[in-house]
Amino acid sequence: MKSDLLKKEDWLAVWIGFIVIAIACVAVLTGWFDFAAAKFSTWTLGENLTEAQAAKVKPLGAQLASGAFWIKILRTFLVLGILFTCGVKLQGGEIKKFVPAFVVLFILAVVVRLISAEFTLNRYLEWAFWALIVGLLISNTVGVPDWLKPAIKTEFYIKTGLVIMGFSVLFSNIAKFGLYGLGIAWIVTPIVIIFMWWFGTKVLKMTNKPLVITIASATSVCGTSAAIATGVAAGAKKDDLSIAISISIIFTILMMVFEPMIIRATGMSSLMGGALIGGTVDSTGAVVLAGNALGPEAEQAAVLVKSIQNILIGFIAFFVALFFATRVENSGVAKVGAGEIWNRFPKFIIGFFVASLVASFIIQPIFGGDSVKAINGVLDQYKNWAFVLAFTSIGLDTNFKEIARQMQGGKVLWLYIVGQLFNIALTFFAVWFLLSGVVFDIPVLDLYK
Repeated sequence: MKSDLLKKEDWLAVWIGFIVIAIACVAVLTGWFDFAAAKFSTWTLGENLTEAQAAKVKPLGAQLASGAFWIKILRTFLVLGILFTCGVKLQGGEIKKFVPAFVVLFILAVVVRLISAEFTLNRYLEWAFWALIVGLLISNTVGVPDWLKPAIKTEFYIKTGLVIMGFSVLFSNIAKFGLYGLGIAWIVTPIVIIFMWWFGTKVLKMTNKPLVITIASATSVCGTSAAIATGVAAGAKKDDLSIAISISIIFTILMMVFEPMIIRATGMSSLMGGALIGGTVDSTGAVVLAGNALGPEAEQAAVLVKSIQNILIGFIAFFVALFFATRVENSGVAKVGAGEIWNRFPKFIIGFFVASLVASFIIQPIFGGDSVKAINGVLDQYKNWAFVLAFTSIGLDTNFKEIARQMQGGKVLWLYIVGQLFNIALTFFAVWFLLSGVVFDIPVLDLYK
């Protein structure tokens, strides 16, 4: 256990997140030093703007000529670079390969932030989408060089960003939203898994049962993390995991882009929209970004639902291991103990909730809401940089040709599409039932921002 605390990615994401939070708290509460991360102000190439729009735009040349801006860029690079390098080292990675790769990845992240801050481009797509686009263009054209791959640590960056984000989520919201989140996540998820298992094995007649259960878990819970945990528990092969993760990534990108647009077009409330995103978008990081596109309330609702849903990973992996070992086949799991739940549980979720507890019950009562808001103003940009690194990595790690070769005659695709449509329909019903105000009172989330 002691070695896990310093070697496992989940725990290292927690420690890195806590370090960033601690430094930000000291910087803001004492005023001894500036810890702000870099951020591009909105700029334009010269479009005709209204007076109100022009007031929000800062010339790009003036930004790039500012010494303070480059100091923040350097500070952001050093803070994240040093912390992630230490994390990679503790996991047994090669520093001499990671560092130069991370430098280039960070430069790509700077380019992404620059592009996404342009006035016209920013009106259509958030910075997360531009991160994906930049990564996808590289991956599917010139290709990703081997020397850059050591820095592609998507899950590591996402988990760290989520721990940092935990500080901005009032624990009162978790308490208020807890039963609603349980209703949306814990009732819908098992039903979707059972439906996809039946559809895959009985209707599509897929004989690769570990692949079926892996895709079902990835679809209904949280993509990559659930796929890996369930795949291992079911004895899935490496190729099975690759297929499940690849198809999950493709549809995560599509849903992250289009689901907020559809929700906005239907006039759904931000609370319901965020909860729907939290229950249906596979990746935890994508949930954050899709929810953010609908506003702060939607972002928190999305994260709360997804966080509650993520708690199921360990339990699902445990029951899948038990089911495959005793009912499906000899999957190599001779004995399944209760400790399997803890082994599969996403530890970064603990960091998320602890960060929320610290903000809610220590910092806010002692220093006041304004101090918490100021700290979150600093942390928000470090969270954003972690997510830019993550989504650029997703793009770099996604090759459409490779994914197309793994579809196995289309059955995998049909399993995912039908399962996800069922998931969306059932989740929408649960969201409407719990959050529309027709049956239950609508919870009011308190926002720092």
